[in-house]
Amino acid sequence: MRPQSTKMLVVAAIFIVASLILLARLFYIQVLDDQYKLYANDNVLRYVTVYPARGLLYDRHGDLLAFNEPAYDLMVIPRQVKEMDTADFCQLVGISMDDFRLRMQAAKHYSYYKASVFEKNILSVPSGIIREKQYKFPGFYLQQRTLRTYPDSIAAHLLGYVGEVDDARIKKDPYYKPGDYIGISGLEKTYERELRGQRGTRIMMVDVHNRIVGSFENGAFDTLSVPGKNLYTTLDAQLQAYGEKLMANKMGSIVAIEPSTGEILALVTAPSYDPNLLVGQKRATNYSKLAHDSLKPLFNRATMAGYPPGSTFKVINALVGMQEGVLFTSTTYPCQRGYHFGGLTVGCHAHASPLNLIQSIQQSCNSYYCHVFRSIIDPYKTTEEGFQAWRKHVTSFGLGSRLGTDLDQDLPGFVPTVEYYDKYHHKGGWKSLTIISLAIGQGELLVTPMQMANMCATIANRGYYYVPHVVRRIDDEKDINPEYHAKHLTTVDSKYFDIAVEGMAKVVESGTGRGAAIKDIAVCGKTGTAQNPHGKDHSIFMAFAPMDDPKIAIAVYVENAGFGSSWAAPIAGLMIEKYLKGVVARTDVEKKMMETTPLNQP
Repeated sequence: MRPQSTKMLVVAAIFIVASLILLARLFYIQVLDDQYKLYANDNVLRYVTVYPARGLLYDRHGDLLAFNEPAYDLMVIPRQVKEMDTADFCQLVGISMDDFRLRMQAAKHYSYYKASVFEKNILSVPSGIIREKQYKFPGFYLQQRTLRTYPDSIAAHLLGYVGEVDDARIKKDPYYKPGDYIGISGLEKTYERELRGQRGTRIMMVDVHNRIVGSFENGAFDTLSVPGKNLYTTLDAQLQAYGEKLMANKMGSIVAIEPSTGEILALVTAPSYDPNLLVGQKRATNYSKLAHDSLKPLFNRATMAGYPPGSTFKVINALVGMQEGVLFTSTTYPCQRGYHFGGLTVGCHAHASPLNLIQSIQQSCNSYYCHVFRSIIDPYKTTEEGFQAWRKHVTSFGLGSRLGTDLDQDLPGFVPTVEYYDKYHHKGGWKSLTIISLAIGQGELLVTPMQMANMCATIANRGYYYVPHVVRRIDDEKDINPEYHAKHLTTVDSKYFDIAVEGMAKVVESGTGRGAAIKDIAVCGKTGTAQNPHGKDHSIFMAFAPMDDPKIAIAVYVENAGFGSSWAAPIAGLMIEKYLKGVVARTDVEKKMMETTPLNQP
């Protein structure tokens, strides 16, 4: 072969190899590697999240408790941000240059190509100004979403609030991504899945000035958002608002339940806060202030605070005594300003003596119930057996365990166990006298206001209760939880309840609960005054009405307010009157409860 032919073959081979390399590279770039496609798409396409409207909340009469207000997030795609007047941008958004740098660093750390939130929760008016100048700031755009609004500013602890999802939840649930909102507490948390709906996506084309010029492929690749479902609650908004006014300048709680259904009519905890404070750009600042407030307004006393039930618990001991066959309407016990045994004295106030069963409830005699408690425990072979029998009856009223409500903060209270006393007094080292405080609702016994309202509803029903709950239906779905329709029977025979109810009626007619009396309505109640190691006694009252057809059962705790007759009973009476009659006749009592602070009283 001639040298010239060899050279031509070499040149041809080099040309062919180079062509193959070039073709392979083109194939890789255009077919296998998405990077350049991503670059191109990011320059002309914008993936806009379509947030669904969160479900609305209504009260039992159809009045709106929570709705949505339009708002916007300012989004940024770092790769699309070009040279711009940063000072003008910062002035427009209302941030400092340092804030700008920090937020851009965070956005780049999240993704150079994906959008992330630069400024949250911009309301309609300021968002309009930003939209007018948006063309000057490529890489930034506004994304619509909604903010919760609570029109009446009531029931903060029951409704809860919505906040930004955290990293832990994002890892746990792939539905969520940074910037999403989620129910943090209350109904917003319990029914998050139903309320949130389903997110959608719109793919939009934008020009070189970052302006939307149309939808991509006529929306063929868009996904629709699905609105959240509406919750129809059992709350009576007017009664709730009234209860919050009555508890102004006080600490404590009111829980009202419809006995025949277990529906929660009102759940007041005081002090409280305006739920709108935890919405929008001021949420973090306001939450910090509330969290550091010494009065703990974020604490849900209605379902989380454990209080001694005090003398209200005497009704339970009366029922247990009758069920155990050791107490009858004719049973009388003496009281000499208290119960005395050896060196032990449980004091009592001055009243006639001896008293029978109904009179003992009416007069709230401590001595009587010390005798009753010992008569329940001591006949058993051992103290432990007697205590177990007593405890079984007590816990059948929903005490000592979570009730299973649809609220996220449903704590169990405390009914001590044999093991508990064995631990502190050693096995066989304690008797009925050792735990005699349980006779009058003191000692280790703790209940939440929710549990006490449920206990009262159980008495009103003459021996059973339905699990207290707040949501009646979700959109058109009514039977949302069969457990709410299940009747929970106590271990006490229904025939004994009318005797206890008669005693409770006497309490309001002519006993310690006269402050709850309402003209033409038979109210049954029981006062309590719980000792408090941290200050003045707590004022307690539980009641239901009408006596023979109960429509409302209620528990009221006013912390450090002294006798149950002084504050809790009048407040409960006003709440019942408001619910059953719609108006309150005793305006003088109403004025005092609303405008006076117990701590200022002698």
